[in-house]
Amino acid sequence: MVVIGHRLFHEPHKVFSLGTFTEALGVAKSTISEDIAALRQICERFQLGRLETLAGAAGGVRYMPSCTPMQVRSLAADLAARLRDPARILPGGFLYTTDLLSLPALVSRLGDVFATFFAEQRPDVVLAMEVKGIPLALMTARAFNVPLVTIRRGGRVTEGPSVSVNYVSGSSRMVQQMTLPLRAVPQGARALFIDDFLRGGGTARGVYDLMRECRAEICGIGVLIEATQPREKLVDRYVSMLTFDGVDEHEGTVRIAPSRWALGETAGE
Repeated sequence: MVVIGHRLFHEPHKVFSLGTFTEALGVAKSTISEDIAALRQICERFQLGRLETLAGAAGGVRYMPSCTPMQVRSLAADLAARLRDPARILPGGFLYTTDLLSLPALVSRLGDVFATFFAEQRPDVVLAMEVKGIPLALMTARAFNVPLVTIRRGGRVTEGPSVSVNYVSGSSRMVQQMTLPLRAVPQGARALFIDDFLRGGGTARGVYDLMRECRAEICGIGVLIEATQPREKLVDRYVSMLTFDGVDEHEGTVRIAPSRWALGETAGE
């Protein structure tokens, strides 16, 4: 059971035939079926995601990472509590989050949350904007078992022909450029964009434009933190974990809380 679970958990969404395990372990299919049934019960009891059995000649079993609404609320509340620490306030009203985004166990859980939010979208790739959004996007890509594609702010000659678009940064309000190698995202691919912060939505809007140039489709946008201001964003279909209403540098307070998506108050449109 440990071998079966290890294989399934490390390659989520991949369908494994029962023959894969009978050959590797030298046991009958009936034994493998019993072990998988036991693993399914364990996953359900301890809320570890779910195992799905597919019938037919091309069938088998696959693991689907998922989080319960209670797990999402608990994680969002814990993150909000950590980020309210006055020591995280940076000059200019910014918030220090780099240390949290460097914790593999925490970011892995966030990847499972985004995989839960976008489970029905079935992306072909997960997009990240360099640099701080990469850990979140990588763990989300791992949960979906799809490639991570990093969008850069400058081209690299080692990556071949590229496509570039200009966009207005939501934080600096400056015109910047994002670049992606032409071969990074196949035409017609469904791309999920994951980022650490969304203020005005300028970066996300630029990613929409970039995918249009690549003839690919944005199937969702997920961010760790969204700012409440400005209220009008350049994108209207996204999901966030936390909402940030600014800081009071004099009083040392951080106004941050779980988002309506994390609280289960919306379907995430």
